[in-house]
Amino acid sequence: MEEIATQAFWLGLAKIIGVNIVLSGDNAVVIALAARSLPPKQQKLAILYGAGAAVVLRIILTIFAVALLALPWLKIVGGLLLFWIGIKLLVPEDGGDNIKASDHLFTAIKTILIADLVMSLDNVIAVAAAAGGSMTLLILGLAISIPLVVFGATLLVTLMERYPMIITIGAALIGFVAGEMLVTDPVLANWYAGIGIQFHDGQPTVGEVKLVLVAGAIGAAIVVIWGLWLAKRQEAAAQRAEPKP
Repeated sequence: MEEIATQAFWLGLAKIIGVNIVLSGDNAVVIALAARSLPPKQQKLAILYGAGAAVVLRIILTIFAVALLALPWLKIVGGLLLFWIGIKLLVPEDGGDNIKASDHLFTAIKTILIADLVMSLDNVIAVAAAAGGSMTLLILGLAISIPLVVFGATLLVTLMERYPMIITIGAALIGFVAGEMLVTDPVLANWYAGIGIQFHDGQPTVGEVKLVLVAGAIGAAIVVIWGLWLAKRQEAAAQRAEPKP
């Protein structure tokens, strides 16, 4: 109960919900595509059962990821991977063409489960990083955000298409989490101690807070600037490739 009463807990919860909703946009499309050929009643069952099974497996994978991120060097590797995930989020790509619709309930559920797991690596790493080792925060964040994705799949995709700024904000959030993750790797603890910063459980020190905020802000800026630059570059290349009338 003491953990829930802290400001850090609620900020962490907001980060988990935000990251998971933004990164689950593609997963929401997969759910809709896989069930689109079923009768209306079976569509609801396919979404409920397929997404439910995927949620359980995703929670298990994320719990393992939280444990692994306590090992030296893995936060650094995970942070770098999160930078790539955030940048990739801002670069347009074709998706969903290889997801086949099915007119059988079981086949649709299997498609949803497999596709969701394949596409959930980014969710697992980002959510595990945002949880900061707290299982309470992890489970509560996933419990709140995943139903929003499952039952608001169509609305979520429509909002992202209508308001692209949502994706940019989400990418910045992922960059912020990546920056935080990089500077809190256990392997850097001795170096921090030498300059008077010591990470520990409980109330963070002023130096620790400043370091994490600065690293997060730099991470957010890197992802947004690099991602938007790559997006413009890709758009320019596509325009050059179009046949001239």
